Amino acid sequence: MSIASAVPRAAVWAAAAALCASSAHAGFYNDRVKPILSQHCFACHGPDAAARKAGLRLDVPQAESGLSAGRLAELFSEGRDGSLIYERITAPDPADRMPPVKKSTLTPEEIEVIGAWLDSGAEYEKHWAFSPPEWPEIPAVQDSGWERGSIDRFVLARLERDGIAPSPLADPVTQIRRLHLDLTGLPPSIEEVDAFVENPSDAAYEAAADRLLASPHFGERWGRRWLDRARYADSHGYSIDGPRSIWPYRDWVINAINADKPYDAFVVEQLAGDLLPDATRDQRVATGFNRNTMINQEGGIDKEEFRIEAVTDRVNTAGAVFLGLTLSCAKCHDHKYDPIYQDEYFQLFAFFNDDDEIDLELPTPGEEATLREARAKISEITPERDAYREHAIAEKLPQWIAGLDPEDVKTWHLKEQEAVARPIAEWTDEHRAMMEKRFLGMDAEYQAFEKRIREIESTMPGVARTMVLRRRAEPRKSHVFVQGDFTRLGEQVQPGVPGVLHDADLPENPTRLDLARWIVGRGNPLTARVTVNRYWQELFGRGLVETENDFGYQGALPTHPALLDYLANRFIARGWSMKAIIREIVLSSAYRQASHARLDLETIDPKNYLLARQNRIRLDAEIIRDATLAASGMLNPAIGGPGVYPPLPDGVMKLGQVSREWATSIGPDRFRRGMYTYFWRATPHPSLVVFDAPDATVSCTRRSRSNTPLQALTLLNDQAFYEQAEALAARIVSARAASDSERLEHAFRVCLGRWPEPREKAVLQDLLAAARQQSPRAPDRDWLLVARALLNLDEFITRE
Repeated sequence: MSIASAVPRAAVWAAAAALCASSAHAGFYNDRVKPILSQHCFACHGPDAAARKAGLRLDVPQAESGLSAGRLAELFSEGRDGSLIYERITAPDPADRMPPVKKSTLTPEEIEVIGAWLDSGAEYEKHWAFSPPEWPEIPAVQDSGWERGSIDRFVLARLERDGIAPSPLADPVTQIRRLHLDLTGLPPSIEEVDAFVENPSDAAYEAAADRLLASPHFGERWGRRWLDRARYADSHGYSIDGPRSIWPYRDWVINAINADKPYDAFVVEQLAGDLLPDATRDQRVATGFNRNTMINQEGGIDKEEFRIEAVTDRVNTAGAVFLGLTLSCAKCHDHKYDPIYQDEYFQLFAFFNDDDEIDLELPTPGEEATLREARAKISEITPERDAYREHAIAEKLPQWIAGLDPEDVKTWHLKEQEAVARPIAEWTDEHRAMMEKRFLGMDAEYQAFEKRIREIESTMPGVARTMVLRRRAEPRKSHVFVQGDFTRLGEQVQPGVPGVLHDADLPENPTRLDLARWIVGRGNPLTARVTVNRYWQELFGRGLVETENDFGYQGALPTHPALLDYLANRFIARGWSMKAIIREIVLSSAYRQASHARLDLETIDPKNYLLARQNRIRLDAEIIRDATLAASGMLNPAIGGPGVYPPLPDGVMKLGQVSREWATSIGPDRFRRGMYTYFWRATPHPSLVVFDAPDATVSCTRRSRSNTPLQALTLLNDQAFYEQAEALAARIVSARAASDSERLEHAFRVCLGRWPEPREKAVLQDLLAAARQQSPRAPDRDWLLVARALLNLDEFITRE
């Protein structure tokens, strides 16, 4: 008896007829069959030739599998009854069954899907994400009064198909607070809330959205998430974790987003701005995207190994950020699930292998003039110094060596013992360099030149620098690394792109610029989809494709494929405008829905994939800090500049291999937004870590959101949050209010935007009374307990 007939079949047979009828329809393979094959079969019968078992490949159509006609007939036959595939997946003996029991097991429902597919002729379809997005037909809906545009019609049509009603719009306070937090990362003021509550019309909402999209804080809010993908940090990483200067790249991101730089240009400049014709300084700064890799500063390392690690990281990051593909899986072997091959991985590697890593000076106009003058003076002295150096080494060095007593040299370095004992003509390069350095260090005339140069250098301003890429004059050769080992070179490769995607039409000697233009090329089926999916993820908490970092065979199917393609095409058609596509989303009824849980959805759609409501989203680590600063009235809204140092718990900077100083900022810098906090990879600020900020070691395309007791303790007791609670208490006391009752209402509205309910107000009144029953204290201290409670509320750190 086969496994298929040994299990209860009632539910399976009930669906079998429908499956067989639908299996010939477009989409059945992609929607129902391929997810099963990808999960259970492709690891052994997929793209990776080295791992392929029995020569059987199931990820491509039969004609492309390389199997003989007889073998194909044996495997696929005419339906399940004569198919070896079906025979093996239903084999009663576990030793014969596929997939092997120790690896995975097909459910009866999955077996029935495979059977229906075989019955219908085992037709394949191209993977949905590898075909260019097409303009879908805007669906008709029954409830035309709910929809506010095309987005809503896609969402509502799906809900109506399943008999689900959408949620009503959120209340006006929630709508305006949500909009502010999502677009700028800052809560609205009481005045901004009141203005919308008094006139919650579509026109007023649209005006508020336009105002926030034009705010300079928009670039900070959306730039911070881009920096996650760019793995931005202010230190090199690894055990030494030395400091780096790359904050001008962070500021470039903010400014580019605020200026609504078209996304295709945004991508090209970051990948290859230095290669653009007549590249500007800003375009060169943009290539800092490639320099956010970690750098190992330990002694004794193989520098080439870690250079290659950096290049590899650039390939993996480009794949994850722009293409939504797990390219890194193809570094050591052909990808086990997606049709991406190891040689193609190293063809991409070759694009990034011909670069030098340099620092770019960024002087102001005034600094540039001072530097020019100082360098002119140094250039006058240098030929005098170099001429004297050659003379001294030729004439004076031999005399100095001849006057040395070998016995007096015994307390030098061993190599210096060796050099003095040998004739100069027998010195190695190491001997010569060592002895010339020692001699010149004691020669008074040479040191006089050096002193004059140092004096001029001391007048030069310390200008900002940032890390960038520059193409090498002499290209490197690129090879496949056997099993990913850089010491085992395989065949040589030229720059190229994966064949499964659109044609590149590359020139004879392609560069990073050609790769960048291919990524944003009209024929690329992935870039626009991947990007708008992440915008949706930011605004709903989950993308239309849940696996936002994997659009390959193992990735989730889109919940609303037509909507995804609509947004991708709209994005391109509107000039790759980030602001335009975000504006369209936030103006939709789908976005403006209430987020309250609904009993009717608990069994139908408990995870809200169908978007019958909004999702509650805990604020990002940096935005929690920003919200507390805004509520306390202490926020310094300055944009850009070097990283700052808010208060840090004692001992944190001693946790890494190298102890670092954390000179806590004083004055306005102490109250900058969280995205400007100096980020050490080895010892990041604990308040960022506890609220799930990424560690910047690799690209992060989606943050996790945890809920832990440590978060509450941090909000209550961390020095920075405690200081902000003190400032909020002072703000409450100084408010124009006739009574404690009015002060409580004001404090509640400052933090949450809305008026407190009677029971909430009663709790705060009890808390205030309890504080006053303690030892006598100033009014600010009485209100401190109230302020700390408000800043610790779940509602305060949540976007409803």
